[in-house]
Amino acid sequence: MSEFPPLPGGIGNHAYNLAKQLQNNNFEVTVIADQRDISEEERNFDTDLNFKVFRVQLKKLRVLMYFKRILFFFNLIRKNDLVIVSGKFPLWLGAIATFFFRKRFLAIIHGSEVNFTDSVLNKSINFSLKRYHKIIAVSHYTKQLVSHLNLKNITVIPNGFDNSKWSLNFDKVLRLEGNPSLLTVGNVTDRKGQLNVIKHLSELKKQFPDAHYHCVGFPTQKEDFLAIATVLAVEDSITFHGRATHGELEQFYKASDIFVMLSSETKTGDVEGFGIALIEANYFGLPTIGALGCGIEDAIDNYKSGILVNHSVSEAFISAVKEIRQNTQTFSEMSKQWALKHTWEQIIVKYIKVIES
Repeated sequence: MSEFPPLPGGIGNHAYNLAKQLQNNNFEVTVIADQRDISEEERNFDTDLNFKVFRVQLKKLRVLMYFKRILFFFNLIRKNDLVIVSGKFPLWLGAIATFFFRKRFLAIIHGSEVNFTDSVLNKSINFSLKRYHKIIAVSHYTKQLVSHLNLKNITVIPNGFDNSKWSLNFDKVLRLEGNPSLLTVGNVTDRKGQLNVIKHLSELKKQFPDAHYHCVGFPTQKEDFLAIATVLAVEDSITFHGRATHGELEQFYKASDIFVMLSSETKTGDVEGFGIALIEANYFGLPTIGALGCGIEDAIDNYKSGILVNHSVSEAFISAVKEIRQNTQTFSEMSKQWALKHTWEQIIVKYIKVIES
């Protein structure tokens, strides 16, 4: 896997839950993942798992990590009947392995790893995908990104979420500034769309003067976005909270009015393949506003769990905020129903059906 918990990341979260659910369904699972943190957090996390994890030790020279991952990978293939890959480098590695091992190989594609703007990288991914026995795309948008390959062995299975780790106890609720209070959870980057929301704030505040935007996640491009917010004179209406623990994140979901993810494709082809945070927000009855033209289209039941809009059109965004505010209770109830259709207990049944077919 190209990423794996406990540090956040959609691909890593997906890989963790898939491994956990397969192990719970009598599959013997072994995971290869990179070490991402030298603290005790990662070691303690791995100790509590019900499956084996091999971590490729963190090195300053990345090429050493790639070499170690290849050794781990080829050694473990010999001991397993099915190989599942997820992430950019694993896609290439798995394709190479198909020339040496007569095993079943399954690729999971999320979005960015099949949407390179570099033609050489794109051709290498296209070649790699054709080597797999089965391919699972996490959204219809992701499937569409490889439609030119005319793959007959591709299935769409949406991302799932683990509702067992969340509490619906509302006795203690965080107080967030803003009416409405808008929330985005995710790495603060161009792809996640925080800047797109910031660009709409000045127009939004003409109709909702007390609106406030809360960003939770690694503040990767925080300073760049704040500089733009200052130019737009909306910096006082934004709070960057940084990375949140699981318990803190739960409080943010409970305390917000609308969850927003206006993701857009970056210059390098980085795209949002699904957006599991939208489903997590729905679980707490939090309606969502998401962007058209990406995997978020599969994560929102339009005008039921939330509303899909053009990420760059302020009028559409403001209209969506108005619609949700005027029908909060209806959106909230339908959000909960939508979330419960995406629990891992239901999603894993679809994976097992593909694996055993």
